[in-house]
Amino acid sequence: MTRLKARIAEQIEALGPIPVNEYMALCLFDPRDGYYTTREPFGADGDFVTAPEISQMFGELVAVWLYQAWLAIGRPLPVTIAEIGPGRGTLMKDMRRTLARLDATLAAAASFSMIETSARLREVQQRTLDAAASGIVWHETIDTLPRQPLLIVGNELFDAIPVRQFVRAGAGWRERMVGLDDDGALRFFAGAGSVDAGLLPEGADEAPQGAIVEVAPARAALMAAIAERLAGNSGAGLFIDYGHLRSGVGDTLQAVRRHDHEDVLANPGEADLTTHVDFAVLAAVARSHGLGAH
Repeated sequence: MTRLKARIAEQIEALGPIPVNEYMALCLFDPRDGYYTTREPFGADGDFVTAPEISQMFGELVAVWLYQAWLAIGRPLPVTIAEIGPGRGTLMKDMRRTLARLDATLAAAASFSMIETSARLREVQQRTLDAAASGIVWHETIDTLPRQPLLIVGNELFDAIPVRQFVRAGAGWRERMVGLDDDGALRFFAGAGSVDAGLLPEGADEAPQGAIVEVAPARAALMAAIAERLAGNSGAGLFIDYGHLRSGVGDTLQAVRRHDHEDVLANPGEADLTTHVDFAVLAAVARSHGLGAH
């Protein structure tokens, strides 16, 4: 049993079952034992490999997109070029090198920012960037970015933001919880909480008993914060992730450890937990702020 699993079991025993989004947040971001706060998960020696680690062409292509986006918004200077959830820093390193080749003036005048909440990963990013780290400013949230035009990139960001799950039970939907079974092991249960019918995807009324829907208010809130900044100061954002273009019914919660899938309740704090991204919801949030979404 992992140390975090023991702590979660103790918390549930004392206070009762916890919702899926709280379980995800503990597994990924707990200050003492969370996945992203205690380890470097990237690469062949970690648990998964992201696109920037496979080929520098990924970062080069993203840099070309950034350059074209900058031209499209009128070549403003100063401008902030930011990456949110920057992993090991490989993508930023490749983007910055490529931008210097595309336009030396832009590369010299832009404010480069990394938005990262994990102190451990900030150290990894600084080592990856090495000399290229000069002039880059780290932020914990987008709130402290300069109030100027913004070009922002997020690769595999939204899939790691916790979601709430609801299970079809009877005529309604009850919140899916993590609790303890009779043997003291972590198990999923249907709790007492319900979901606003307005948040349910199309077709939910015909879903069978036991079906699951995922609602991600934290993702929508982050997209709203980014969209508000873009709408107020101009700019563009590029977000690359796994997901679907139409909201629907289904359980996409998964755990990855040592490059393989495993039970999401097996090793809290030692496996990456993600769910598929509902791009329809994120696009709707962006459009509600007057932005185009593609």
